[in-house]
Amino acid sequence: MKKDDSPLNHQKVVLKGVKKSLSSFLSFLKRCKASIVFKTAMVYVVMFGIVLVIAASVMSAAFVSYSAHSEELERTMSFVVSRLQSPAGQLFDFEEFAQFSKTMIEISDVRTHEMVRFGEEITDVSEKMQTVRRIDRPDLHLMIKVVSTEYANAPFEGGIGIAYAFALAGLLIAAILLGSLSTKKLLHPVYVMTQTARSITASDLSVRIDEGNSNDELDELARTFNEMLDRLEEAYRKQNRFVSDASHELRTPLSVISGYANLLRRWGSEDPVVLEESVTKIIEETDNMQQLVERLLFLARVDQQTQAINPELFNVSELMSQITKETRLIDDSHTLCEQIEPGVTLTADRALILQAVRAIVENSMKYTPPGGTITLSCRAEGTQVCLSVADTGIGIEEKDLPYIFDRFYKADEARSRQAGGTGLGLSIVKWIVERHGGEIRVSSIPDHGTEFHILISRQLCLPA
Repeated sequence: MKKDDSPLNHQKVVLKGVKKSLSSFLSFLKRCKASIVFKTAMVYVVMFGIVLVIAASVMSAAFVSYSAHSEELERTMSFVVSRLQSPAGQLFDFEEFAQFSKTMIEISDVRTHEMVRFGEEITDVSEKMQTVRRIDRPDLHLMIKVVSTEYANAPFEGGIGIAYAFALAGLLIAAILLGSLSTKKLLHPVYVMTQTARSITASDLSVRIDEGNSNDELDELARTFNEMLDRLEEAYRKQNRFVSDASHELRTPLSVISGYANLLRRWGSEDPVVLEESVTKIIEETDNMQQLVERLLFLARVDQQTQAINPELFNVSELMSQITKETRLIDDSHTLCEQIEPGVTLTADRALILQAVRAIVENSMKYTPPGGTITLSCRAEGTQVCLSVADTGIGIEEKDLPYIFDRFYKADEARSRQAGGTGLGLSIVKWIVERHGGEIRVSSIPDHGTEFHILISRQLCLPA
């Protein structure tokens, strides 16, 4: 016998299955217990259960009473028949007996159709409890009817039926009222949520709903609502910071342009040096503003999720060589090196990949002293493409590395301003890479240099 087919192993499998099923069942019961739907349903089940129990009890009591009176009426009939069949029956006082037994006794001769009544006369005999018997003897042919003057012909006719109907209606109304009050209590957190939602304003998103600990649907709704408020508050905070930072970034170049414009107006026409310096600075700051505005617009499209991705298959090795050549044309103060594996292809948005690599190269140019080296690399690594930019610049402090991709973050404000940085380039790079389902890594040693590595799948895999 195989080891896996042994009875012991089979028993273990069965026990494991039973344990799993029991665990699932207990989990289901726990969820039901915490469910407000379950609680509400139970309230109404209990209320209507009470009504049904009381109704059943009343009906049972009514039928028992009806049966008892029916038996009593049968005994009365049996007594009347025995008296009539007795030789001394004519001497018996049927009138007094009818009054005593609260019945109407009707005796009629079948042959002569003569009839006598004893007791209280009843107008509508059909509505009352009654019993009928016939005596057929050679000397006696009688039809006897005994009718109760108190009890109806059915358990719930007459006053009993009306009383029962009113009692049942009252119980139903009481059940509905109690159920409504219980439901209102269960739904009280909804009222609290409504009041909290009304108290939230754009200027104050810090209000939160008390989540409680009942673990029902309302608690889940409260948690979801609070999570939504957390996201809104974070988005509002980022928006305020974005507007504040953008205003600050735009204020500086505008102030510089305004200052040099005033300088031109006063002395530019007379001093060629002042004229040249002012025009150069105005053009430089205008370029900075243009770059800033373009990046702000790009990030606005990103935030609104309207920035399109247009994938195509292209030779990324040629793209990296193109960037190297372009950089050499505009920058003669650094040594540009390339370690590019030929023929590497990539399916991605070519324009965005070009923008991302250029942004990293621009950073390297800004923060690498003249005479330093900037190296561009491209190679295939299995199913991925690795694009790298390494420099021998000033590097980045370890404490600043986690924040370099944040918008408007600048490790050194003064040095960034001097270099013309906006603090937006790396944010855009990170979005482009992640939007392509890739990953960006950075390593840096202060005063020795920084390396950026972009890893992207060769076949585009857009995140959801």
